[in-house]
Amino acid sequence: MTDLAGKVASGLAGKVAWVTGGAQGFGEGAARRLASEGVTVMISDINETAGRAVAKDIGGGFVACDVSDLDQCKAAVAATVEEFGTLDISFLNAGIATGDQLDDSFDLASYRRAMGINLDGVVFGAHASYRPMRAGGGGDIVATASLAGLVGTAFDPVYGANKHGVVGLVRAIGESWPNDGIRVNAICPGFADTAIVEPMRDVLIAGGITLLTVDAVVDAFMAAVTSGRSAECWYVQPGRSAEPFRFRGIPGPRTDEQGVSYRE
Repeated sequence: MTDLAGKVASGLAGKVAWVTGGAQGFGEGAARRLASEGVTVMISDINETAGRAVAKDIGGGFVACDVSDLDQCKAAVAATVEEFGTLDISFLNAGIATGDQLDDSFDLASYRRAMGINLDGVVFGAHASYRPMRAGGGGDIVATASLAGLVGTAFDPVYGANKHGVVGLVRAIGESWPNDGIRVNAICPGFADTAIVEPMRDVLIAGGITLLTVDAVVDAFMAAVTSGRSAECWYVQPGRSAEPFRFRGIPGPRTDEQGVSYRE
């Protein structure tokens, strides 16, 4: 569907969205895109100055939120509903990278922080969004996972672990929550031109890695949030059209010659 200017119309006008990590990167890009489509956006971030600036620029709202804290996630959603009347879209996007290894350099505090933001932040955000979305007749939740949630990530195994957790969570609740009108999906970008890759930017570029633009990732987010489907994980890679990753089914049980069933 297009308008007179030929722009793809999302059909999201009039809806209300909550975006975590909305002060920069994918979150800021998605917030601006949603606002351009007529969505009212509540931005959450721990960077209040940058978050409020983006919110003011797009005519939305801001509420500070550390997504690793369940009570703060609940409060942010409550503030969204109180100010704007409903919640239709949650983009659970806040995240960090660590580069942590599990050898002698392992740091428990860094591990807890990464798991708290990247995995707990999605768990808590989804939980906080569930009741108001169900009460409003449904909605869409999109989480930012990563290609690291689909493959092994030797250079940052902790990041890979929590992003695999996000993928598993989305595939699980994305199967059942549509019964309450709530669709749950994830986007899984490769390396993108955001602050999170800053420590390794030179190495990536020297290795011939093409960085995704924020706009390309936001395009995938918009495709996921308007797909009408659920439990999908959309990969995003340079030079390819974003689409849901096709997971292979696990092998089922077999029966040997004596009729004894077993699993591989």
